[in-house]
Amino acid sequence: MSEQSVSTAKQDKSEPSAGNNIAVTVHKTAIKLHVEDLHVTYRGRRGEDVEAVRAVSFDIIDKPGVGEIVVFLGPSGCGKSTILKAVAGLLPPTKGRVLIGDHEVNGPGRDRGMVFQQYTSFSWLTVVENVEYGLRLHGVGASERRARAMEILKHVGLDQFASKYPKELSGGMKQRVAIARTLINKPKLLLMDEPFGALDPQTRWEMQGMLIDISHREDNTILFVTHDVAEAVYLADTVYVLSRRPAQILHRIDVPTFADRTHKVKASPEFRQCEEQLLSLLYAK
Repeated sequence: MSEQSVSTAKQDKSEPSAGNNIAVTVHKTAIKLHVEDLHVTYRGRRGEDVEAVRAVSFDIIDKPGVGEIVVFLGPSGCGKSTILKAVAGLLPPTKGRVLIGDHEVNGPGRDRGMVFQQYTSFSWLTVVENVEYGLRLHGVGASERRARAMEILKHVGLDQFASKYPKELSGGMKQRVAIARTLINKPKLLLMDEPFGALDPQTRWEMQGMLIDISHREDNTILFVTHDVAEAVYLADTVYVLSRRPAQILHRIDVPTFADRTHKVKASPEFRQCEEQLLSLLYAK
């Protein structure tokens, strides 16, 4: 049974109470992302209809000044990436809707940025030129976009490689370029589709730590897809456990904050307990 919550975005307002002139402030919850009864069916390679997502609903609350990572955890091929692509505006819903704030998603937009598992840098551009690319398309002046690109490259640890070409970089470095190129446009939502899946364990660990730092520094909401339970526990503030295809939300789990973010945390009882909880939910019959 899906554990889902649908809320309505509202604004704060003050109004006098009946019988006196005292102003009463009512605090309302603002929604950053609202997904309502999302269904996605697409045409397969042989012309068949493939139902990838069924009746998915969830809200992500706007928390200004608080970086947040929301993880979608499920078996390979279950439809996790399809949910992400629907939020990105790359796949239209067959039924239901996706809203960013008060605006319905009808296609890609600058308020969302997506990082894929495959490396997507332009091979003929240097690292800094790759990162600048989106700003150049939107008419940002050369000096401003170079300054902004170098600042974001410093944040992801690539400022010393600004003049290199993608072919001269390791896999982890290429993904840092892709993340920097996305962050420079200051999206409200950063969508990440198993971006560390092809990396070796040590590089993957370093990238996970960098992502947590980014979420706190950039005040981003990150939607992250994985089938790795340990990765979900380490990264997430909230985990949505998904069924096999068609994807449905089975459970929503709030992950505790771990004070220790070194490699030792994965051996802690709290971390192991959270892992075991997710594993039991993921593989429950």
